[in-house]
Amino acid sequence: MKSPVLPLPRVRHLLDSASRNRLLVAGDLMLDQFIWGSVSRISPEAPVPVLDFSRESYMPGGAANVARNLSALGAKPVIFGAVGRDAAANKLRVLLEEQQVDCGGLLTVPARHTSIKTRIIAHQQQVVRVDRETRADLEPRASARLLAALEARLADVDAVIVGDYGKGVVTQPFLNHLKQVCRARGIWLSLDPKPVHHLDLKGLSLITPNRKEAFELAGLADSGRSADPLQDAALLRVADQLLAELQPALLLITLGDQGMLLCQRGQKPFCIPTVAQEVFDVSGAGDTVIASFTLAVAAGASPVEAAIFSNHAAGVVVGKVGTATVTPAELLASFQKIRS
Repeated sequence: MKSPVLPLPRVRHLLDSASRNRLLVAGDLMLDQFIWGSVSRISPEAPVPVLDFSRESYMPGGAANVARNLSALGAKPVIFGAVGRDAAANKLRVLLEEQQVDCGGLLTVPARHTSIKTRIIAHQQQVVRVDRETRADLEPRASARLLAALEARLADVDAVIVGDYGKGVVTQPFLNHLKQVCRARGIWLSLDPKPVHHLDLKGLSLITPNRKEAFELAGLADSGRSADPLQDAALLRVADQLLAELQPALLLITLGDQGMLLCQRGQKPFCIPTVAQEVFDVSGAGDTVIASFTLAVAAGASPVEAAIFSNHAAGVVVGKVGTATVTPAELLASFQKIRS
């Protein structure tokens, strides 16, 4: 399949408009820790590799990575979520502020543990991941405080993105209230769903499941993919079912090396082949997709333009190790590469 084209002048226009967009990101915040090293021997204590430590690094993760992606593309995001009273929260706040993310919506809840995902990396390959976090639903009074703070910042906002990672911030009452206030104000509302977290997702502007998540949301088994997504009967059946049941304005199903499938009620699905040249790490690619698609829509892009825009953004980040972002210069280079 030949990739559809978004002209370079249009890409530049969208990026220029994005620098004036204000977006809110709400949801589960994480701190991604990476421990880097090399392996040359097996432990005498157990049949496991011994990592010779080289360095460690930290990046914002979860909904914080969505905000980080928006900022990298020139937008002015504000982040809303709950953190603990701990060193991880302090580190996360510093990292976000360094990347020009407004942290005015961070709510400190002493009883919670700020989510930390520790990834052990040897020779550019992830060996193991260690999670330290609170998964219980955010206490109702704390959730109400978070919603009140968010609602107070909705004036002149172009879009809201919900980052649900099943860690307790995005509850059904939280999402219901957010849908209500965004609908009343005509504000675009995007969400990347987690089927293991059973929520009523009806009436969102955009949902962005991957193939596995789309089948899980539909409650159907995946019998295996076809070479051409537009000829994939099972996938198209899932898309039709999700459009009918959840009634989003747009459904964007990410398909890994097959690109993306953009679906709207009453229209034929549109497939955007991947532009990724090399794939080192898909960590956080979904964050890049929902951030860049929503930002493009807020900047005035059509749904197809936004899908092409976000496809290129994702193609850049999967070529990097770790939860990554894409800059305007890298995005423009990706489009120029397709033209050459």
